[in-house]
Amino acid sequence: MEPLFGVVLGLILAVASPAHDSCTCATNKWAVCAQDSPGNCTCRLAGSDQPVDCSTLTSKCFLMKAEMIPLKEKRLWRPPQGVSDSDGIYNPDCEDSGVFKARQCNQSSTCWCVNTAGVRRTEKGGSSLNCSELVRTRWIYIELTHKRSSSAFAVRDVAKALTQLFESRYKLHPKYIAAIKYDPPLIQIRLDQHKKPRWDVDIADVAYYFEKDVNNDSVFPSNSKLTVSVNGDALAIEKLWIYYVDEKPPEFSMRQLAAGIGAVVTVVLLTAGIGIAVLLVLRWLRTRTYKKFECKEMREIKAPSLELP
Repeated sequence: MEPLFGVVLGLILAVASPAHDSCTCATNKWAVCAQDSPGNCTCRLAGSDQPVDCSTLTSKCFLMKAEMIPLKEKRLWRPPQGVSDSDGIYNPDCEDSGVFKARQCNQSSTCWCVNTAGVRRTEKGGSSLNCSELVRTRWIYIELTHKRSSSAFAVRDVAKALTQLFESRYKLHPKYIAAIKYDPPLIQIRLDQHKKPRWDVDIADVAYYFEKDVNNDSVFPSNSKLTVSVNGDALAIEKLWIYYVDEKPPEFSMRQLAAGIGAVVTVVLLTAGIGIAVLLVLRWLRTRTYKKFECKEMREIKAPSLELP
């Protein structure tokens, strides 16, 4: 009876094991998944109780929050790259839907307003700072360069490959890719999303996923590495720049603008002063050389007149 029980138990474990292994999130490596019932896998964001829809991209705000939480392992996850700019790393406040809250604050009660991409769009203030609305980032400009290849890529082939990449890997509908320009080795991609329907991914999330893929810090599981190919030839990305353009202009104060203009004026004045000083020195040197030459000629003219006939 015992051998039969062992065989049955082994079969149960063999069947249950693959099911447990398959309970993972295909679009978020920080998601913690558990199989709460046969055939039902539930995933939640690490460090929070937020459910994760693994059929699409996780919002950028939730991703930044997850990256700020140390994992219970021997090492910590690296902080987010490319989103801190000059303001430093911060733990964002997110709405339940995953979008950024309009006002973000750090631990020192310094606050600022952000756009839907989580990028600061106002000067910093105190905890009383009022951010009346979350301004939408409508346009995202992506610029990248690739390594030189033995064969040249056609513009149409590059545009087709990148469109397919953004559609298949990042779930972005092609209608949001406004333009792709190619001047080897520079590629420019313009994303345009005036309004985001509930069933579509946000272009800010797409740009963040793409940025982390290029920086070898992918949000996808380790077995899903970014590969870009054009007609079977690899397109190796070297550098990446991302620019965010909002529906409304940023609201930085005139004081900061005046400081920037003052710095520019100072540099211009210093450059002009140095240039004038160099010109004066050169003019003085030329005058001095001319006078020496003139004195030498006068001495040579006067010398023969001293000789007796």
